[in-house]
Amino acid sequence: MIIERLAAFRAKMQSHDIAAYIIPSTDPHQSEYLPEYWSCRAWLSGFTGSAGLMVVTSTKAGLWTDSRYFLQAETQLEDTTIDFHKVLDRSKAYYLDYLCQELKSGDKVGLCPLLFSKLQIERIKKHLSDCGIEVVLSEDLFEEVWIDRPSLPTETVFDHPIEYAGESRAKKIEVVRTEMTSYGVGNYLVSTLDDIAWLLNLRGRDIRLNPVFMSYLLICKEKTYLYINADKVESELKAELEDVQIYIREYAEISNDLKALESTDSLLLDARSANYSLYQALGHLKVTEGKNIVKHLKSKKSKTEVRHIENAMIKDGVALCHAFHWLEQEIENRTVSEYDFAVKLAACRGEQADYYGESFDAIVGYKSNGAIIHYRPEKDQSAMISKDGVLLVDSGGQYIDGTTDITRTFCLGEVTPEFSKAYTQVLKGFITLDNAVIPEGTNGGQIDILARQYLWASGKNYSHGTGHGVGYFLNVHEGPQGISPGRSMGATTPLEQGMITSNEPGYYVEGQYGIRIENVILCQPSEYENFLSFRSLTMYPIETKAIDKSIFSKEEQKWLNDYHQNVYDRLSPYLNAELKAWLQEKCQSI
Repeated sequence: MIIERLAAFRAKMQSHDIAAYIIPSTDPHQSEYLPEYWSCRAWLSGFTGSAGLMVVTSTKAGLWTDSRYFLQAETQLEDTTIDFHKVLDRSKAYYLDYLCQELKSGDKVGLCPLLFSKLQIERIKKHLSDCGIEVVLSEDLFEEVWIDRPSLPTETVFDHPIEYAGESRAKKIEVVRTEMTSYGVGNYLVSTLDDIAWLLNLRGRDIRLNPVFMSYLLICKEKTYLYINADKVESELKAELEDVQIYIREYAEISNDLKALESTDSLLLDARSANYSLYQALGHLKVTEGKNIVKHLKSKKSKTEVRHIENAMIKDGVALCHAFHWLEQEIENRTVSEYDFAVKLAACRGEQADYYGESFDAIVGYKSNGAIIHYRPEKDQSAMISKDGVLLVDSGGQYIDGTTDITRTFCLGEVTPEFSKAYTQVLKGFITLDNAVIPEGTNGGQIDILARQYLWASGKNYSHGTGHGVGYFLNVHEGPQGISPGRSMGATTPLEQGMITSNEPGYYVEGQYGIRIENVILCQPSEYENFLSFRSLTMYPIETKAIDKSIFSKEEQKWLNDYHQNVYDRLSPYLNAELKAWLQEKCQSI
């Protein structure tokens, strides 16, 4: 099927006189998770990972993705004729070097300007022009080739009540306008879906796992315009929006309305996220490229948001108690598939109040599957969990009052000294990062080593970041902050009070097991002036059976015992007698 799709796509390229075509893994809003309509790369390649880029030439096709998906890509691309290329440094555009090697001077490379930012287009043009290759901003070729392409989503938008949001949409927009003044602009264009949802206290169902909706937002000096399929906004909500001068415009009208702005107008946008097609409508304006104001405001959670997130974490911990207690009982008498346990996790979360859905597809990796960093069990291709080996489970939930993301590694039988040492090194790094006290202005790239140091000391490492921002009933992966090496925005953004980030060091041995421990942590003031510290919000016990006590310090032991006491105190009131006793055993002091 993939081979036939590639042939049809190449024929369409030839009809447009295009020698190669670049296909990213995104939509017009630079989203990580996509509506099915924009899942073009997955449809053409068969690779379903959330990150990756594809290039198709007249005779070859290649796909580039990072280490989280190496094993998955190797499996899914088998027998497709698509070459798999490993991305070892995400700051480098290896596919551009590939195009320079495969094409000749004078050839044309096509891409859809809706799917790339201005900065990306500029980088692509500069690199390829040095090789004499022309970049053609073409229409969406998939519209002509993908015959049964899904339609754009039409689910209705809903209100995120003020008791959860904490601040009114009018107040949030007022804060944004104040920042606009500092840039000296009269208009501000927002194209990132989670930022629009947060700013307007709205949520949607357009993208699976992410409660957002396809839209653009134009904030002017007095009025705000939401570009969205008007049928998604019910009349009562539309009236509420208009009461605070937020007006609905059709999604497809954004370019025409931008072109209609007066030539004397000024406009601010984020060059990292605004797609190039929008820039094409702005040539007559004075455009200022600045930071994404809303993203930075959204990243610093208010006291109201933190309070609700803490409540969501308790519900999530209770759900996990039910799920893992069930698993332990089941494998006493039978095996349980990874897929069935992922379904059970979602079901247990679904029993909690204000549950909306999963925040990402659960990673349930038994034994060797745990080494596949973003492994997702399929119903018909799933390992059977039994009373031996190691199980890695990374899962999360969306609640009206928060988004959760937690990973635990479970020892279901005897473990080797080698595994025990590696597990303990991961746990030590996890605790060290949680305990960190950092000067204000410190960024995630500067503290990433705290989580890796014990692994590094024995020549071990992991290839993913240590932490990512987490949304508030929004995307589970949220910027601008993060904890990782390198020079990415996440690594270089200073951590600030109210930012919520994951703490998830790991270690993986291909073909054997995976280790990862993850909590969501809150950045808060420390006891020292001008210093910050962290506090774990996630509430669920950490596996203790594999700890190598010969390398586990008394201070680390105290942290773990204190954490477990807190977990028991917070969760036990919501459990029956049987589960309470089970949790008490899991949280016993070591």
